[in-house]
Amino acid sequence: MTYPELPLVLAGPILRHTAPEVVTVWVALQKACTVELRIYHTQAIDDCLFTGKRATVALGESLHVVAVTTQTTLQPDQLYAYDLCFKFEQGECSLQEGLTSDRFPDVNLSYFDHGKPTFLLPPTQIEDLKILHGSCRKPHGHGIDALPILDSLLETTAAEIRDRPHQLFLTGDQIYGDDVSARLLETATLLGDSLLGWQEKLPLKSTFMTASELKPQERGEIATRQAGFTGGLGDKRQKVENHLFSLGEYYATYLLSWSQIGWAILKPTEPHLERFVHTLWQVRRALANIPTYMIFDDHDVTDDWNLNQAWCLRVLGRSLGRRVVQNALLAYAVFQGWGNTPERFEVEQSGARLLDAAQTWSASQGSDRVALQEISKLVGMPPQDPKTGLPKFIQDGDVNILDRHPDALTWHFVIRSQCHEILVLDTRTWRGYPLDHEQVSQKIAPPRLIAPAALVQQLSLLQDSKHLTTFLVAPTNLFGLQVIDWIHHWQLRKKKVFSTDVGDAWNVNTDALAQLLTHLFKLRDSIVVLSGDIHYSSTIRLSYQRTDSAPGVLMQLTSSAMKNEELITRIIHTRLKHWLLPEPKRKWFGWDHPPHMIERSKPIDSPDWKCELEWIPRRAAEHTDLSLDRFPVRAGLFHFNLFKFWTWKWIQDGREIVGVNNLALVSFTRDDSSLEVIHTLYWFSSWRPLEIVKSRFARSTL
Repeated sequence: MTYPELPLVLAGPILRHTAPEVVTVWVALQKACTVELRIYHTQAIDDCLFTGKRATVALGESLHVVAVTTQTTLQPDQLYAYDLCFKFEQGECSLQEGLTSDRFPDVNLSYFDHGKPTFLLPPTQIEDLKILHGSCRKPHGHGIDALPILDSLLETTAAEIRDRPHQLFLTGDQIYGDDVSARLLETATLLGDSLLGWQEKLPLKSTFMTASELKPQERGEIATRQAGFTGGLGDKRQKVENHLFSLGEYYATYLLSWSQIGWAILKPTEPHLERFVHTLWQVRRALANIPTYMIFDDHDVTDDWNLNQAWCLRVLGRSLGRRVVQNALLAYAVFQGWGNTPERFEVEQSGARLLDAAQTWSASQGSDRVALQEISKLVGMPPQDPKTGLPKFIQDGDVNILDRHPDALTWHFVIRSQCHEILVLDTRTWRGYPLDHEQVSQKIAPPRLIAPAALVQQLSLLQDSKHLTTFLVAPTNLFGLQVIDWIHHWQLRKKKVFSTDVGDAWNVNTDALAQLLTHLFKLRDSIVVLSGDIHYSSTIRLSYQRTDSAPGVLMQLTSSAMKNEELITRIIHTRLKHWLLPEPKRKWFGWDHPPHMIERSKPIDSPDWKCELEWIPRRAAEHTDLSLDRFPVRAGLFHFNLFKFWTWKWIQDGREIVGVNNLALVSFTRDDSSLEVIHTLYWFSSWRPLEIVKSRFARSTL
């Protein structure tokens, strides 16, 4: 069903892959049409330079999505604008007309009087590049959503070529499929079913049920026992009581995370969710005005997704588990993956075949088994053993990987400009599960986050372009807090791997980390890693030295969470962390054949390489002129207010971690011949609620 009181445009436009030769814009609509994308130079705003068009994909009766691309020849250091036109069999309408309705009469996605969204290409010089990154945005998570800070940053720099950010990277957990609030689930179920125009029959053990029959706060047992999900094991059943199941729910959750429009059908009733929805208009405007790239982590599907072999056997061997994972991956492909790599969704490519299958399956109201199997194949679901029903694995060296059809879409990708390249890794679907392990069963052993052959394949996208500054997006960290390493190894010995995600960090499997570092430093002398996942932000510098080559440097810049701060992260945000448990310098010694590394404080004879890790100190918080759309401060929204000393700036100025909701900006400066990285975190102060402050980590040389 359509919602006549809602506008044509349900979400977006979101500016996606943008380069000198191509611009892609994603949008979700209530009605089918052909969408025309028009590109302008802001100095001649009425003269269209380039156009491109594409028909929408019918995901449901009232949900039509497209990532429309136009071929261009654009230049750095120039401000461009774009517009959309929606063409129907009977007439057409402009973007502004499509954004508004009686219920939403005033929607503005521009920072200029001309009313069009705008963007910049990356510059020619690395010193002028500005990249934003963030992760982990749970709508009902604690604290204030940090993503709207992007809108304020863009608003204050919109016309400033040298100051305006160029790209945004969302590095995982853009939605949460598992840890969902009751109100969001209720809204997603209603909105998803309405937009699809039919109700998916979910395969339970002895029957089929629709999402509307599986009520909020009543899904924990089914999610854990019938789907096999591990997020609710132990005493965490409440984490999956509102787990998304149906395809419509996953589709709707994206709409509800990126736009305020869908919330008109059911208003949020939970304080943290109310605050999230209150600033969605700022999120929507920001995403329309900056090229945005995304990659999944586990929660985009479910907690612990593909964590280890035991998880794969437990979930992918059950009908409901397989269906939910497949639904999540199809939704990811359409809402996130398409905009990253629009060329993979062109005619005759796997992405286009997936879109056709999604349309066919929806048009059949979920009855077309051939289309369902095609979706399964193209999103990379492993085939099942016909005798056991368990997922099939194939061997890659000393590990097993999930089997997949050769036509399946790949999710890793690379983008380049005249000054930088960014390789975005897929650390979820190419995991290598050990054939044996000296401490625990192979089924729960920490995996290689990327199996050997897949690692070579993904890194091969880094071509012979050493003059560019190289970034790597790794959704999970290469290195983390030492105390977390201790906890992970202790939990591994106790065989409690699901409670703390043992195996999701690279440095739990040191052989895999050694292989990654060896490959990286053979390709580049310096690398900047953007990471998320862990609900705190930091800056780490790794110095790498081989016995037979020049030294190398790896900078790990972590930004997490945008909206999911926790009690423990608020504590390590403060001075207590470095008073009680400061991070030491750590040293590893490594060998190439076979790749492995060990941590030692004193030198070891005859290693092939060694590396030393240090935490870059965080400087005192500074005031900014940025602002957020104000809202009434409810009791309980800000924590520790009973203990006023806890909110003092002096206490909150920790030295290592930003542990409250934040968004990060990466910039560079050149001092003589050296290039320095500047990692700036924007967050909300506790001593003056709603004030946006920033913490810079000390400059560090690449």
